[in-house]
Amino acid sequence: MIVRENQPIALVGGATVAPERLRAALRLAPLLVAADGGADTALAAGVMPRAVIGDFDSISEAARARLPETILHEMADQDTTDFEKCLTHVSAPLLIGLGFTGDRVDHQMAACTALVRHGAQRCILLGDVDLMFLCPPALSLPLAAGCRVSLFPMGAVEGVSDGLRWPIDGLRLAPDGRIGTSNLAEGRVTLEVSAPRLLVILPAETLDLVVAALLSTQATWSPA
Repeated sequence: MIVRENQPIALVGGATVAPERLRAALRLAPLLVAADGGADTALAAGVMPRAVIGDFDSISEAARARLPETILHEMADQDTTDFEKCLTHVSAPLLIGLGFTGDRVDHQMAACTALVRHGAQRCILLGDVDLMFLCPPALSLPLAAGCRVSLFPMGAVEGVSDGLRWPIDGLRLAPDGRIGTSNLAEGRVTLEVSAPRLLVILPAETLDLVVAALLSTQATWSPA
């Protein structure tokens, strides 16, 4: 484990990060770990990373020259993405990831897969419009009525819900079958799911309440 902390950590990747989203994440997770080219984003925002992890194919020479060698952790492994390297080597109660979605669809899909493969990690991926995270075994979200709630299965999964306009009780969700996008909250939403395969997608403005909900959730998925 490269970084182990008892407070939330912001992970910053190499895709575009809106300054207001970075500020929102750092308010809740003041420690920052950069994934490869995310070091450039961090330094441009005036933030010194706690560590930089990745294969170092996108960090600029200028950024690398400004960083202490002791925080640079280069990994040549090409079988995992830089985001997945961070999930493997960073331990914290919660991670907020930025710069892993948006610029390239293949990178975003790889990030979704990484969330599922590392189900024991509480990690929120924050973008300009939406945020997403892997649903824990049980979750309660104090959402406003009318809030958009999308549930996207990354594999076969079942569950029960309360507070959704269209409940998922009795449904077998799967990426090649029934999915649960564009649902609506009718107030507080509770979910219980059978496996670490369901992504919850909400408006980015719900970040604060999602962080609080995930930190208060006792049930987690066992490490793979």
